[in-house]
Amino acid sequence: MDFNVKRLAADAGTFLSRAVQFTEEKLGQAEKTELDAHLENLLIRAENTKQWTERIMKQTEVLLQPNPNVRLEEFVYEKLEKKAPTRMNNHELLGQSMIESGSEFGPGTAYGNALIKCGETEKQIGGAERELIQSAAINFLTPFRNFLEGDFKTILKERKLLQVKRLDLDAAKTRLKKARMADARAAAEQELRMTQSEFDRQAEITRLLLEGVSSTHAHHLRCLNDFVEAQTTYYAQCYQYMGDLQKQLGSFPSSFSNNNQSSVSGGASISVPTIPVSASLPSVSGGSSVSGGTSGGFNELRSSNGSRKARVLYDYDAASSSELSLLADEVITVSSVPGMDSDWLMGERGNQKGKVPITYLELFN
Repeated sequence: MDFNVKRLAADAGTFLSRAVQFTEEKLGQAEKTELDAHLENLLIRAENTKQWTERIMKQTEVLLQPNPNVRLEEFVYEKLEKKAPTRMNNHELLGQSMIESGSEFGPGTAYGNALIKCGETEKQIGGAERELIQSAAINFLTPFRNFLEGDFKTILKERKLLQVKRLDLDAAKTRLKKARMADARAAAEQELRMTQSEFDRQAEITRLLLEGVSSTHAHHLRCLNDFVEAQTTYYAQCYQYMGDLQKQLGSFPSSFSNNNQSSVSGGASISVPTIPVSASLPSVSGGSSVSGGTSGGFNELRSSNGSRKARVLYDYDAASSSELSLLADEVITVSSVPGMDSDWLMGERGNQKGKVPITYLELFN
């Protein structure tokens, strides 16, 4: 009981001595032992490392998951040590919408088929994004977080202890200056030697930990290389997926009726089909030659006011009742109608009749 009381009294006395020393230093009434320049530089470097590591982590998390609500949810699940529910990312959601709309419009139509192909590619990109996030979390974010929650907390603990030892040392120096009696001076000198030894020992421990930050930088450099490699793989996959998709869509010519419209009498408007960038014109079996999309063959047809056989290059969905839907590789009869836009002809298939875009046709000679 008496021992505990004495121990508490000694601890209280030590705490009071530190508080007095700290206060007098702030008021400029007591001297302060300065750390050597090397140790000060190590402390500054460790603090900078901590601040920039936090900032890089935060921005990386924003890059990988832009939605702050999702980040908060993932943080909560992580703290609860539970697995967050799996949800589709933005690319996968877009891909799903494209696939569903393509199925609705019909996989057999050019637009529906193109939507499905785009949707499948978006889903592939979504999968690649998941792999990037997983790789970045394991090989980049986790080591950074381990430094902040492990090594740097240890550095903070030892740095605070060094501050305590310095206060004890300076308080002992102050008591030695104030000692007048021989016995008091002897006791103060002994206390100073002890506090100096403890301070030097703690300074060495802190220095060794701070010098370990260089190893942390080397480790983080390897993590950075892993992150760059993961990004390189991700963007290469995206480039490959989109390149393959672009090649597939090259065989799907587009037509539109909203922006490129020509006015005709009575205020009516007609759609103008776009010309495929690189549409190859295959030869027709049986030795018949074709004039493809060349203007000469179509000009000839218009001037003759006659009719010609034509092969359909691509599927075409009629945009209105005045147009004729087409199927790739079928043969129809086309003719020119006075007053019709130069990008269109009148097509006939049996008893069906309607306008057809010339960019979808090959004329037989």
